[in-house]
Amino acid sequence: MSNSVKKVPTFVESLSTLVGHNSISSVLPQYDQSNLAVIQSLAGWFETLGFATEILPVAGNPGKANLLATRGTGDGGLVLSGHTDTVPCNPERWISDPFTLTERDGRLYGLGTCDMKGFFSLVLEAVQAFHTSDFKQPLMILATADEESSMCGARDLARQGRLKGRLKGRYAVVGEPTSLRPIRMHKGIIMESVRLTGRAGHSSNPALGINSIDAMHDVIGELKNLRQELAAQYSNAHFAVSVPTLNFGCIHGGDNPNRICGSCELAFDLRALPGMSNDDLRHEIRQRLSPIAARNNVIFELETHFPGIEPFETLASSPLVQAAERLTGHRSEAVAFATEAPFLQALGFETIVMGPGSIDQAHQVDEFLALSQIAPGVELIRSLIQQFCLEESR
Repeated sequence: MSNSVKKVPTFVESLSTLVGHNSISSVLPQYDQSNLAVIQSLAGWFETLGFATEILPVAGNPGKANLLATRGTGDGGLVLSGHTDTVPCNPERWISDPFTLTERDGRLYGLGTCDMKGFFSLVLEAVQAFHTSDFKQPLMILATADEESSMCGARDLARQGRLKGRLKGRYAVVGEPTSLRPIRMHKGIIMESVRLTGRAGHSSNPALGINSIDAMHDVIGELKNLRQELAAQYSNAHFAVSVPTLNFGCIHGGDNPNRICGSCELAFDLRALPGMSNDDLRHEIRQRLSPIAARNNVIFELETHFPGIEPFETLASSPLVQAAERLTGHRSEAVAFATEAPFLQALGFETIVMGPGSIDQAHQVDEFLALSQIAPGVELIRSLIQQFCLEESR
């Protein structure tokens, strides 16, 4: 074991390598990049530490892959999961090169340091304290593709059930940046567009056309009614914003003041609370808007930008939640941002979200991970491994 450990990079060395592997994912093809360099680096390091590794190409997405690294056997155990991609960035706005790890002022700067390549470096550091013979239950490392765009990596695993029979753990930690505080619930998200098509014409005579902006006015009014009704019907005090939210993000229509607007499109997002269903919400929206379109004599289309992420909740009584609260000294919390946790939950895992770095730094210029998060993060991961993989099956 000692000879192989020497080949594994230090925390800073591994994070420097991962940050240097540009793995941006984007819905815009000109920005989208492969994550294979990150996956291959992680696979090599975990193999050196005695893990069995599988690189799993993501169906229909060339250049994208997931990684499963496993140590130990059994039907319980722990999954430590994270995504390998980052959001796009504006290098000209950074103080230092975003693809070169830079230390200053007690921080490590670089794209992905907190969201969330730093988590994998913590895991690499933590697992070196254990020998394969120590494990009574398996430890699995799951690294996924494209969380920042389509979530195609986690979605592919959940949809195809590719890990069933191989991914047998009972508990999972998604290492998104939470300042090492446990998160046991988050809102879901759908992003939709309403497209109304009327008929263009000369503005001097309204009878010559069908104005889609007029129709969209009615649509917006109905969506505002829905927003108010959802807020009155659903509430969860664990969230800073305790009700579902519906945000009108952008609207486009028409091309000139003297033309009747023939087409108008509105894009919005809706963030649902645990206990609500994305499919039910889409159905409700369609049921409410179809009659409005018919009354205005416009063609109505409701388009989904991506399949969405379901709301997520793990019960406070979960052994994983209770262990995380005890080890961190913090009560579990709820957040409004979405993660891959629902996909792991769908595979049968009791799941929490907890990792180093602050979500306030994610997607920001000069993203950083504070050095003060490293030692506590390593110790926290080691303690979870100790409890769920080295002690007798729970």
